[in-house]
Amino acid sequence: MVVDGRVARSSVVASQVELHAQYGGIVPEVASRQHLLNIIPVIEAALAEAEVTLDDIDAIAATRGPGLTGALLVGYSTGKALAYARGLPFLGVNHLEGHVYANWLVEGDEPRFPALCLVVSGGHTDFVLMEGHGDYRRIGGTRDDAAGEAFDKAGRLLGLGYPGGPAVSKLAATSGPSDLKLPRAWIHGTYDLSFSGLKTAVLHTVRAGEYDAGQIAWEFQEAVVDVLAGKTTRLARELEVAEVLVAGGVAANARLREELRARCPVPVRIPPAVYCTDNAAMIGAVAGHRLALGETSEFDEDVFSTNDWDNIDRR
Repeated sequence: MVVDGRVARSSVVASQVELHAQYGGIVPEVASRQHLLNIIPVIEAALAEAEVTLDDIDAIAATRGPGLTGALLVGYSTGKALAYARGLPFLGVNHLEGHVYANWLVEGDEPRFPALCLVVSGGHTDFVLMEGHGDYRRIGGTRDDAAGEAFDKAGRLLGLGYPGGPAVSKLAATSGPSDLKLPRAWIHGTYDLSFSGLKTAVLHTVRAGEYDAGQIAWEFQEAVVDVLAGKTTRLARELEVAEVLVAGGVAANARLREELRARCPVPVRIPPAVYCTDNAAMIGAVAGHRLALGETSEFDEDVFSTNDWDNIDRR
């Protein structure tokens, strides 16, 4: 439960990591069924943690997308049903916008506009210029793999299992620089990114057997972080933004946090790790600000699965 789009009174997450680890990745049908089992207990736990009841709630929000359609339908349908039954305003929130608004859950002054948002997760890697609440312009992003997806694939190639991101980072921390140099796809002249070539380079390096897993993990992480931090720094200067807002699961990566803060010419705001991965509090943060602007969603709106930053406040 979130108050005024800024204060998280409760945040309950039912993780499915262990469930999907046995398959080496997320199985959509399994995820949807598990969502169905967890949704009511999670709502009850969130209300209990915040020490409130549904009578204290002013509005209800749920994620519309992008994401796995089946899992989205469970949460979205439940949110709409609760709001309709209790006569409350309902707000459908874009998942990507939610990641950005995790930065509003940090104590202290609110983020300042214009802000450059780096949304970096398992499914998305985007640069977005945010000039106000609900005012977004996508500047660039990955042309193939998202950064988090690349981490997961590198982890699989190194025999680390799922999810790969935390495992690769943990392994990299046990190693250090070597003479191994993996490629950085700068794609000069654009604000775009690409990680497919790096993933292929990891595959060939593993097969060659000349470097141990720790050395490969170290250099892989350095390659990803170097490009992300380098492009973000360049954009922050060129766009003359007031702040950089980092969001998404990969924002929890300690090496990325370190390099962004060392290189960027403006303050870099990154939520605590608990708000970097998917959570309901970030969705509540968006809803609080949209509700203050007088915005609500219609009950006949449906979920969507595509990545779309255009008119995001109306999706």
